[in-house]
Amino acid sequence: MNTSTERKGPLSRFTILDATRVRAGPTAIRTFADLGARVIKLEIPPGAPGGDDMIGGRDHNRADYENLHRNKESLTLNMKEREGKAILEQLVKEADVFIENYRPDVKYRLGIGPEELRRINPRLVYASISGFGQDGPYANWPGFDSIAQGMGGLMSVTGKPGEGPMRVGIPIADLCSGHFCAQAIMAALLEREVTGEGQWVHTSLLESQIAMLDFQAAQWLIDHKVPQSTGNEHPLTVPTGVFETRDGYLNLAAIGQSMWVRLCVALEVPQLIDEPGLGSDPERVQNRARVNAAIGAAFKTRTTAEWTDILLKAGVPCGPIYSIDKMFDDPQVKHLGMARTLHHPELGDIQVVNLPMQFSRHPRDEGPMKAAPNQGDQTEAVLTGLGYSPAQIAQLRQQFVV
Repeated sequence: MNTSTERKGPLSRFTILDATRVRAGPTAIRTFADLGARVIKLEIPPGAPGGDDMIGGRDHNRADYENLHRNKESLTLNMKEREGKAILEQLVKEADVFIENYRPDVKYRLGIGPEELRRINPRLVYASISGFGQDGPYANWPGFDSIAQGMGGLMSVTGKPGEGPMRVGIPIADLCSGHFCAQAIMAALLEREVTGEGQWVHTSLLESQIAMLDFQAAQWLIDHKVPQSTGNEHPLTVPTGVFETRDGYLNLAAIGQSMWVRLCVALEVPQLIDEPGLGSDPERVQNRARVNAAIGAAFKTRTTAEWTDILLKAGVPCGPIYSIDKMFDDPQVKHLGMARTLHHPELGDIQVVNLPMQFSRHPRDEGPMKAAPNQGDQTEAVLTGLGYSPAQIAQLRQQFVV
């Protein structure tokens, strides 16, 4: 395989074959691409049956596609055809990772399951993401983020009390399963350095969503309490949440007794400190509405900016609540460089969300970030690197193999 393209970053020595689509799988691999790995995105050739018509495709949401698939190469490949599978097997011989997010049975029907591909390359780390797991009664259910949010318990603790279950405003089950899968891949690559062998790693939207419940799940598993929705407030400590100010809203996290005291002093309502029923966190949780009404009246006397300044000086965590445009205009966000500019051959200079981690010896922005590829942009280059002639590539195109 031709790997002459210069790449920079801590993962530049790895090559990944990305047979995923939609969001969870591409999210897992985006981090590897941003950190320098060579990522070859495998796509159904134009005109071949079974093309990608799901959310996140180029034509459905171009902004989403550009943000999700930057720094990758695109190879069109029909793995249902004998010649296409032969190309995949050549790629697998030199790859470090193969990742897919088909329904669990599909990879076996295609003959590209973990056993088949690892026979070709025992060092291969094979990664899978599914909706509900690789086996079990729901294994072949189609996976979708909102379904996993509901079945994973998240929607039951999201939203205002009494208003029914509420989906989170981002595809958190998709995103978390992608990030957990990336961690599993990295762990397998590290283990391979000791044993010399790859392995199969997998997660699912349902497993990842349950893991993200964290303390909410622990309330049931350990204390046998069923958590309920508390809106913007923390279920275990008061006061937290959103309060209306003179010109908008402010997020407050006055956790614990010492912060409660500092908050009351800063709000100029010191009489609340020792008021019966408000003297401890458990008492304030029991009297949540009374606490919120008392401090809520004080918050309405000043602007969000004024209260933010006052409370932070008093050592009380708080902050404004931004719309997305205002968030990217915030000076700290600008300082962190979370909007990264790249040049797109069709769209010109565009911005994408930057990698949220930094390395002292691999500056995050030292190399150019590359635009997401058009379908099949690197097909000819990849096949040429495998030894295919122009005539052979043309024939494969005619047969809808690539």
